[in-house]
Amino acid sequence: MMVSALLLAGCQSAVAPQNCAQAGDACVRFSILHTNDHHGRFWRNKYDEYGMAARKTLIDEQRAQIATAGGQSLLLSGGDINTGVPESDMQDAVPDFIGMNLIGYDAMAVGNHEFDNEMSVLEMQRQLAEFPMLAANIFKRDANRSVTAEHYFEPYRIFKLNGVTLAVVGMTTKDTAHLVHPDNVDDVYFADPIEVMPSVLKEIREYHPDVQLVFALTHMGHYADGNHGSEAPGDVKMARALMPGQLHGIIGGHSQNPVCMEPGGKQYADFKPGDDCVPDRQNGTWIMQAYEWGKYVGRADFGYFNGQLELLNYQLIPVNLKLRDANGERQSAGPVIPEDPMMLQTLAPYQQTGEQLLDQRIAYSEVLLDGQRDSVRSRQTNLGYLMGEAFRNHELVKADFAVINAGGVRASIEPGVISYRDVLTVQPFGNFVTKATMTGSQLQIYLDQVTSLTGGGLAQLSNIKLDVDCDARQAKIHSIGGRPFSPAETYSFAISGFSAAGGDGYPIIDVLNLQQTDAQVFREYLQQKGNIVESELSLGNNVRYFVGKKRVNSCAER
Repeated sequence: MMVSALLLAGCQSAVAPQNCAQAGDACVRFSILHTNDHHGRFWRNKYDEYGMAARKTLIDEQRAQIATAGGQSLLLSGGDINTGVPESDMQDAVPDFIGMNLIGYDAMAVGNHEFDNEMSVLEMQRQLAEFPMLAANIFKRDANRSVTAEHYFEPYRIFKLNGVTLAVVGMTTKDTAHLVHPDNVDDVYFADPIEVMPSVLKEIREYHPDVQLVFALTHMGHYADGNHGSEAPGDVKMARALMPGQLHGIIGGHSQNPVCMEPGGKQYADFKPGDDCVPDRQNGTWIMQAYEWGKYVGRADFGYFNGQLELLNYQLIPVNLKLRDANGERQSAGPVIPEDPMMLQTLAPYQQTGEQLLDQRIAYSEVLLDGQRDSVRSRQTNLGYLMGEAFRNHELVKADFAVINAGGVRASIEPGVISYRDVLTVQPFGNFVTKATMTGSQLQIYLDQVTSLTGGGLAQLSNIKLDVDCDARQAKIHSIGGRPFSPAETYSFAISGFSAAGGDGYPIIDVLNLQQTDAQVFREYLQQKGNIVESELSLGNNVRYFVGKKRVNSCAER
């Protein structure tokens, strides 16, 4: 009997469970559902895609499935609830936060677009939200604008899922101070998340020793292999900066991409709705992001056994997305998700209010007005030119030329009828158009700096002719308004208050604030024009860029 017992004990030891598949019920299972970069899409689009009513139905179904399997779940948002759709913008994203409450979000990261409005609007939203806004790297300034140790938002929140204690730490891109109007963030400071995270982890260890897992809920961006370009370092850099095992997962936003990777984690997969998705893993940290606008709900099923976290399953579930078939017809990419009746009833009045004035015709365009992000941030476009003409020709401005930061152009306008909705989609921020005046010599210094900017800072120019030496970062100004340039003359130009205050990396300059919003000015100009024709949008050779002797589209090619 003794020998048999010893042999049995030896066999049991040899087959001791090593992972969740072997551990059975001893493996604790939980799930994280997530979205990010909502940008005002509380209502379905014109193709009946996404929208919060269908999202609620889908999330309710996922929660029920998880519960039936014995798991528990969290629902997290990677931030940027604000800015993107006029119906939401004009109502300060109130319908969006109401929708999030009805769906039952557990926490959200604070996005940079949460600061597109005055702080009073953000405070209203924080009071409206029935879940915490998390940001461990946003600190208050005192009356002297010195940075204090006081967090502006809750830095983290602790949750229990099936007996596992999980800390969720919020982080916001440090670029925020340059991506929104400086006046809106005058009382806060955005520290580097990579520098802040170690101290937050230390605090969690000291004050919450029961925490077993730490996840970051971020609005920093995912850049494959950490290649963030001109953007601030994102999730990959933060994961690599920590010791393995300190940070178990990152639920992100900001870069607005589905984080589905090819093997090795250095390249994005060619992901389409319904495809399998393998999230990134860096330094032992899982990194996930669900594209944008509520197009997908991410679902990560985890198992926790013997102190180790395993990703058991991951998917990006499309929310009524459609793909074009061989005939160009839009077909559902997956099962049609019905819209939740209660959500529809709650949000419908907000949608109706927003639509009353937005769909009225204000002009007609015979051509595509190109505001595509990849276009407007890499070369001069006809939409950038047209906006500049609108700014400088306004009756309260009457400037010689105009400078439009590419980051302020958020969408294209299709050929056909133009509505106020189109204008607000292109210019959702409500920045004021301002007027600057400089001598020619001052302007030369200013344009040397501005014309070499790239990304959101790329200057879309109108009514000025110049060549830009990208290597030397110098602009050779030929003429302004058809008149030869002279360092001794005085010139005026139209520019958004955002850029004039230092946004998107522009030099801070003194301007006359005319208290006219960019969208309002652009709408008035389009109404006056009535019909936009291609012959009026020829950019010709007004702005030319060179790298060495090679002609390029912009200094982004340097």
